[in-house]
Amino acid sequence: MILRLSRRTSITLTSLVLISGVAGSGIPAHALDPAPGVADLVHDIDEILSDSRLTMARSGVVVRSATTGEDLYTLDGGKLFAPASNTKLLTSSAAMETLGPDYRFGTQVLTKGKDIYLRGTGDPTMLAADYDALAAKIAASGVKVVTGQLVADDTWFDDVRLGTDWAWDDEPYYYSAQISALTASPDTDYDAGTVIVSVSPGAGPGKPAKVTTKPDTDYVKIVNKAVTGADTDVLVEREHGGNTVVVTGTVSEQYDEWVTVWDPTLYAASLFRKGLAAHGVRVIGPTVHGATPAGAKTVAEHESMPLSQLLTPFMKLSNNMHAEILTKAMGRKASDAGTWAAGLDVTESFAKANGVQTLLLRDGSGLSRMDGLTPSSLASLLVSLRDKPWFTTWYDALPVAGEADRFVGGTLRSRMRGTPAAGNVHAKTGSLTGVTSLSGYVTSAEGEPLVFSILTNGYLSGAPRDLEDRIAVRLAQFTRAAPVDGAAPTLRAETAAPDDGLECSWRKPVQC
Repeated sequence: MILRLSRRTSITLTSLVLISGVAGSGIPAHALDPAPGVADLVHDIDEILSDSRLTMARSGVVVRSATTGEDLYTLDGGKLFAPASNTKLLTSSAAMETLGPDYRFGTQVLTKGKDIYLRGTGDPTMLAADYDALAAKIAASGVKVVTGQLVADDTWFDDVRLGTDWAWDDEPYYYSAQISALTASPDTDYDAGTVIVSVSPGAGPGKPAKVTTKPDTDYVKIVNKAVTGADTDVLVEREHGGNTVVVTGTVSEQYDEWVTVWDPTLYAASLFRKGLAAHGVRVIGPTVHGATPAGAKTVAEHESMPLSQLLTPFMKLSNNMHAEILTKAMGRKASDAGTWAAGLDVTESFAKANGVQTLLLRDGSGLSRMDGLTPSSLASLLVSLRDKPWFTTWYDALPVAGEADRFVGGTLRSRMRGTPAAGNVHAKTGSLTGVTSLSGYVTSAEGEPLVFSILTNGYLSGAPRDLEDRIAVRLAQFTRAAPVDGAAPTLRAETAAPDDGLECSWRKPVQC
């Protein structure tokens, strides 16, 4: 005989009778005699997932008590799904464990013989102003002329710039920038390896548009074909294999586009060289790639913010480049190899030691469609991380539902506003075309800490993120007891997530 709790979960009555008297059986109490609140939760999540948009899709959902380990709800929890940016849950936590919250990236200027060396370790927070500050230190030391070359040393990492399986047509877009141990960001979102191209109206209708870059750099060549018009319909494209950026279309108000550069190592070196010139230091020789020789003397250096602070822009804004840089940094620390392979070995070992039994990792950000995780493993990881000494810092870096501040709410700041989940749910979003995910933490109406993981693949509609939000809102209202006076929980949730198949933070300016 089968006792059916819902269309998602069933147990045999025989098993119930045999197991119910066995102490320490490990069988969740709700599986034997589910509390009214658990049965209601199962019913409501089933209802949410009956949405017609999921008819052709695959969804995996796990809801688990963070204190007892009970699975309150599970659907295909052990199946492998493309997780998109939920991969960053593994990367960020492995980095906190391996590198430590106090880890800082260093950038040095060294000299030996006639040459000057700029050596990096992957700092994604380096701005043009930071390279200028290094140049100012060189000038202050009394150097006026460098008779040799400016050598850009990016050997802390290997020279593989793009991740395995990354789509070739994503390459010009800032969420798919090249990875290097020497790089630069245009602003304090720290989108490493990019420039901001700004297009503004010109002198009048039909006149050429004005195009500028941030930082101000001649490393990219602008071909301006855009004109002033009644509407803004601008296309900014970097040509493959170089740094020529073609701007076309019409503009009526300022339009900004974040564009990747070809070879961020030389991009960073160009900013440093410009800073040297601005401070009166002339470099006679060319800029070249190379390694710093033994015995070179350090004459200036810069350290990044600690990892504990970098987690905020990394996780709140779902920064792909931070994930990949940290992956290579972990590989460098663990095995002296700044490669994806070495770094992913570290992440995989950490994940398996913290509850992730099944996984396939091809990168650190989730941009690869070959990454694979299960909802059950993600739930196990989320529970395990609660015991880490750095957990609070990491938890605070997750996006918070409904919090309008961009560096608090992050990719969830426009979702679940005005619901019991607002200010409660701390979770990582994830999205690619046909992929959406949301995994994280929520406190129930009774104060019980819960973890959840929702992974959906293969839908043909717009991204059904509203279903993720409805589940999260329902969890915030969860009680084990029956609702008072028959009051039904709210299953609707305000969501403003766009449906173009990208993380909302992957569009500039951010619209989520």
